[in-house]
Amino acid sequence: MAKWTAADVTDTSGRTVIVTGANSGLGAETARVLAEAGAKVIMACRDPDRARAVADGIDGHTEVRRLDLADLSSVRAFAEGFDGDVDVLINNAGVMAVPKGTTADGFERHIGTNHLGPFALTGLLINRVRDRVVTVSSGLHVLGRIHHDLNWEHRRYQRWLAYAQSKLANLLFAYELDRRLSAAGRRTISVAAHPGVAATEGQRRDTSLRGKLLAGGPAQAPQMGALPILYAATAPGLTGGACLGPDGFMQRRGHPTLVRSSRRSYDATLAARLWEQSEHLTNVAPVLPMRHSGL
Repeated sequence: MAKWTAADVTDTSGRTVIVTGANSGLGAETARVLAEAGAKVIMACRDPDRARAVADGIDGHTEVRRLDLADLSSVRAFAEGFDGDVDVLINNAGVMAVPKGTTADGFERHIGTNHLGPFALTGLLINRVRDRVVTVSSGLHVLGRIHHDLNWEHRRYQRWLAYAQSKLANLLFAYELDRRLSAAGRRTISVAAHPGVAATEGQRRDTSLRGKLLAGGPAQAPQMGALPILYAATAPGLTGGACLGPDGFMQRRGHPTLVRSSRRSYDATLAARLWEQSEHLTNVAPVLPMRHSGL
């Protein structure tokens, strides 16, 4: 693959894209590039005021809507209030290595915000997604393990491992969603992406030695970190179940390329079990009608 940049994003005129967490960092850069390439970008953010400030600096069609992935009532309100279809749903928003706490629904904050919220959002919108779902993970998913105790109620809390669990969950979900879309005869695909070591708000907040070691060194700018997400969202002919990441050493930085995630992330049995558990916890059961035309 050639050194792909944002200049290679194809014309997105007439397309509608939802970007969660578009008020800063990777999400803001992703929204900017897609809007300036012609897309209508729905900036789905917990803080609409911050999102509007970002939108004001974008030369393109943007619309700000409130979405708090740490609150399933907000997820449902967003889905119910969204009219029409969407070409691309980008599950980007998340939290990283935050202290122990719970979401509005009582979930551990990483698994609740990074996985269960996007799982519910995708499930509620999936039959209106025409092209693809992009779920953003992290290279730190390699440290993740999926426990039946997703919410860390019966084990000692470790924030980096909680984060890693949620990022592994992102990949398991992305690949399982694609398997289910394919089995239903859908043209819609599900892909994953990760930014490598990118300057995100979460990384800026974590100044601990362990945080720096886990991050893997100096961070690249959001403009570079967003490239795998942009490629995943726009590249024609992309195969469902693909994962995009940086092409540099250990996938830490560089230009986007197809990458392999951990062996555990491709465990279909584990993914199916996580899917079932996620349905139970969120009370959202994505229904994928069989289709042989249309979507």
